[in-house]
Amino acid sequence: MPRVFLFCLALLSGLFSVQSAGADTALKFGVLNQHPVALTAQIWNPILHYVSRKVGVPLVLAMGKAAPETTERTVAGEYDFAYSNHLFTPEREKLGFQVIARLNRPAIASQIVVAADAPLRVLADLAGKAVAFPSREAFVGYHVPRLALGRAGIEVKASFGGNQEGAMQQLAAGAADAAAVNDQVMRAFAARHGFRYRVLWASEPYPDLAVMAHRRVPAAMVEKVRTALLGMRHDAEGRAALDAANAIVKNAEPLAFVAATEADYAPYRRFWRAQAEHGAAR
Repeated sequence: MPRVFLFCLALLSGLFSVQSAGADTALKFGVLNQHPVALTAQIWNPILHYVSRKVGVPLVLAMGKAAPETTERTVAGEYDFAYSNHLFTPEREKLGFQVIARLNRPAIASQIVVAADAPLRVLADLAGKAVAFPSREAFVGYHVPRLALGRAGIEVKASFGGNQEGAMQQLAAGAADAAAVNDQVMRAFAARHGFRYRVLWASEPYPDLAVMAHRRVPAAMVEKVRTALLGMRHDAEGRAALDAANAIVKNAEPLAFVAATEADYAPYRRFWRAQAEHGAAR
């Protein structure tokens, strides 16, 4: 059996290792698909194992095979906690998720990027071209760039990669002329794969994804989880888990969870108002 398959199987089995210890009491922690599932498990399982030990209740990594499935499950109420930026629409704000923390990553921006040697130079050059998007659920990877393209009157041939890196892989493989991406994920992907690219267009910045708790989770447990996340940077075991995650996500400073509130995510609400005024992006 190939070593790569065995490695991925071991990572994926981590999605269920904590749950098997107490499936009836486990809390599901949904993580939006930005990376392939195995890579997401490598980032998040050590973090969730650490928090589980601190709060005394298993937190289980949960996600679908692609971002739309993960968001659908989140909206359906399957997850107790969520790491996402897909819950700030007027309709989804009624679901009862509250912001409790975020990673100390820089604000994210939507970018439309091309290979460094591509002949495309300006946004108008994309007319009629193949553009890869992560999914129709992606905020900076779909809704924000589609609104910009729509305002500019530019029609493109859309394809979908299932997650951020899936769209980037289409671009890197030459299957798409451009890709709409999260700038932070794009930078880390390019560094890992040695891929050179240029930015044709970029949006205003938005706060990075939020850690959110569903309203059904008791307030005392939400506070325990929040305290454990915020305290990771000050604990040797927590610091090790964060450093392991940062080896993949490539944050410029040591990775850490920091406090965040609903007010921090006002730029998302402004966007949805602007989109409503222009008409839904398609």
